[in-house]
Amino acid sequence: MLRIAMVAILFAVGSSVSVAKPPADTNYDETKVPSYELPNALIDNAGQSVGRDEWVAHRRGEVLRMFEDSVYGKTPSRKLAVKYEVVETDSNALDGRATRKQIAAFFGDDPYRLDILMYIPNQATGPVAGFVGLNFNGNHTIHADSEIIQRGTAKARGSSASRWQLEKIIDHGYALVTVHRDQVDPDNYRNDFTDGIHPLFYDEGQTKPEPTEWGSIGAWAWSLSRVLDYLETDGQVDASRIAVIGHSRLGKAALWAGAQDTRFAMVISNDSGCGGAALYRRCYGERIHHMIKPVGYWFCTNHQQYQHREHALPVDQHMLMALVAPRPLYVASATNDGWADPKGEYLAAKHAGPVYELFDKPALSQSQPPVPDQPIHTTIGYHLRTGDHGITAYDWEQYLKFADPYLSKP
Repeated sequence: MLRIAMVAILFAVGSSVSVAKPPADTNYDETKVPSYELPNALIDNAGQSVGRDEWVAHRRGEVLRMFEDSVYGKTPSRKLAVKYEVVETDSNALDGRATRKQIAAFFGDDPYRLDILMYIPNQATGPVAGFVGLNFNGNHTIHADSEIIQRGTAKARGSSASRWQLEKIIDHGYALVTVHRDQVDPDNYRNDFTDGIHPLFYDEGQTKPEPTEWGSIGAWAWSLSRVLDYLETDGQVDASRIAVIGHSRLGKAALWAGAQDTRFAMVISNDSGCGGAALYRRCYGERIHHMIKPVGYWFCTNHQQYQHREHALPVDQHMLMALVAPRPLYVASATNDGWADPKGEYLAAKHAGPVYELFDKPALSQSQPPVPDQPIHTTIGYHLRTGDHGITAYDWEQYLKFADPYLSKP
């Protein structure tokens, strides 16, 4: 029983570690995908068809509330006092190619600290566009740069550098901004919501979120918006041209951040799977009941009621992507990542199309995913990369190419 549980945990977190097998009831057979009918994003809760005006006026808000109530939980609206302190800067980082900034953001009366790491290309002649994303293992792991402050993790310096492709991003003219996920809300499989940012929002006597209040994905998404708040104060960055990006569970957070915060100019999901880009109703690869025991804290408690009942969800992930419209959206998958259901990720992006079309934005038209390594770039981008669960140089090449028409100066 212990071995089965550990296998479930490893698959649930999108581990690249080789394991003997997924949970026994995992479906990787397309012929066993149940028939399903997706909720119509353009039929409101009163049963009425909506056009562009109705989508903007009320339907978008309905969809957002359904995701809050049944999937991610509601993010607190309370504003915390915040103070920013630039603790380190170097205008000659990366052999002169970039300016490195390290900012401590202090939230609340008993200050809670988040460390923001920024790299800004020195070739820029004015405020630059950029990418914002959370990292898994500490700011110091995104590059071997010895001056990056290391806090709260013993992971090796530069150990995640391949996932960030910092020089490639800088040379392309974009800034990169990141925060360590565990500084926001620890992802430790025993999360009791006492050692992250949740307690800053508790009412008197409260010790955990209510059933419809945010879990860890909501907290991570909240932090991405707080980074954007800071960027609005930094004259070297154009905060109106920022893409939010995430891989795996942090891809789920990036999608939820982009859905809630329309200030993000672009949203990118890399291998985010169940609870991220993949359609729940396909019941392929990872499913809700696989996640609830080891990582149920990612979601609101209400999400538990949909175990083995995906068809009862009032939403599906095409509607999450529709909340990004009309802004550009990119979804990426990997051929060896069946756990994340690449076909389900593509279909969710495709079925977001009708909302994009309300805004006269081209969407995905072909009924099936493209062949591997043949990206599609419309307002909704998609590629299926050959290889394993991960974010690679190839993925970043597509994101940079896709971003140029949207994030470049008008």
